[in-house]
Amino acid sequence: MYQPTMFESEKLEPLAARLRPADLSEFCGQEHLLGEGKILRRLIENDAIGSMIFWGPPGVGKTTLARIIANRTKAKFIDFSAVTSGIKEIRQVMDDAEKNRRFGEKTILFVDEIHRFNKAQQDAFLPYVEKGSIVLIGATTENPSFEVNGALLSRCKVFVLHALEEKDLVKLLRRALEDKRGFGGETVRIEDDLVRAIANFANGDARAALSALEMAVLNGERTGDVITVTQEIVAQCISKKSLLYDKNGEEHYNLISALHKSMRNSDPDAAVYWLARMLEAGEDPLYVARRVVRFASEDVGLADPRALETAVAAYQACHFIGMPECTVHLTQAVVYLSLAPKSNALYVAYSMARKDALTSLAEPVPEVIRNAPTALMKELGYGAGYQYAHDAEDKLTNMQCLPDSLLGREYYRPTEEGTEAKFASRLKEIKAWKKEHEKD
Repeated sequence: MYQPTMFESEKLEPLAARLRPADLSEFCGQEHLLGEGKILRRLIENDAIGSMIFWGPPGVGKTTLARIIANRTKAKFIDFSAVTSGIKEIRQVMDDAEKNRRFGEKTILFVDEIHRFNKAQQDAFLPYVEKGSIVLIGATTENPSFEVNGALLSRCKVFVLHALEEKDLVKLLRRALEDKRGFGGETVRIEDDLVRAIANFANGDARAALSALEMAVLNGERTGDVITVTQEIVAQCISKKSLLYDKNGEEHYNLISALHKSMRNSDPDAAVYWLARMLEAGEDPLYVARRVVRFASEDVGLADPRALETAVAAYQACHFIGMPECTVHLTQAVVYLSLAPKSNALYVAYSMARKDALTSLAEPVPEVIRNAPTALMKELGYGAGYQYAHDAEDKLTNMQCLPDSLLGREYYRPTEEGTEAKFASRLKEIKAWKKEHEKD
């Protein structure tokens, strides 16, 4: 058994570690899971835990809940880290759990940052979860739909933990100032608005809130036994908010979706905000530029053909000069596309054509528009009857270009938005001419 040395002290631990809740009565937030009568609370109180995944952003209580379960359960509780453990360690733990099962003892295995395990490592858990050797509790900041094997995920209940609200964080900070494990043994003076400022800075993360408070108190102005935390000190401790962002995770897709949909909704202010959120969190500007290029044709198209030119120019500018100078070029493109007339006619046209290409009879190319580079092909009728539009008086012909089964199918249906109205008018003229000359 581990024995602390005479030199160790709880005060050396970070405030967040000292103040970690020991039971549900001290836990802040997650009322949708832990409120009176809620399912997770009942499972913990009744020691009826099954395999589960805690999914949520950093600092919302995933590991703390596992510790609370460890304190309440009669099962053997094993704490496992995905950062430091490999297949060998997993198999050893699984073998021990299987032996315990044979003697009627349940094993709960907590795996922090389970998303860091690769497929082979996650597969090693599966047979033991299936036969009940272990109850698996995983914690992850990443969407388990992407990061946890489907077979393993199907055997776990996923509980979604939310970022803490400001009121929860204020309550937590006040407890830190009053609790003996925190600063309760000292006299700390800090205004309510400064406590709220720290809570707001933490962005839903309890660990970040407690760390900022600890820094502010430790750097406070001491007069006798009184520590005064001033506005200037707090401002220094919360000078830059850490933006939650993982370039390979769910938040990455959420933010690019927010940018795309804000531009589609012609909201330049929202679009520029989401652009800034991505870039300031470290996103590759070329990734954003590529998505903007896609948007230019998917959502604007021929309603404003210059949209694509603007988007491509922004991409080139990002490539030439990089961050942070290229932020203004992306902003120009994003604002332009937000204000441009909108048409998804090109997107719809390709989607309809793609569906037919994949599901309809794959008819051969009509002979009239086949290529005939050899004498044999000409003898077989390839290209026979081909009409060269440039030789026609109206630069139009009545030649059939679609397969027989798709004759008359319309994919591109222009809107009346912006410049596309001119394309709509031109297409109408072409179709009228072809209808008039279809029997020629």
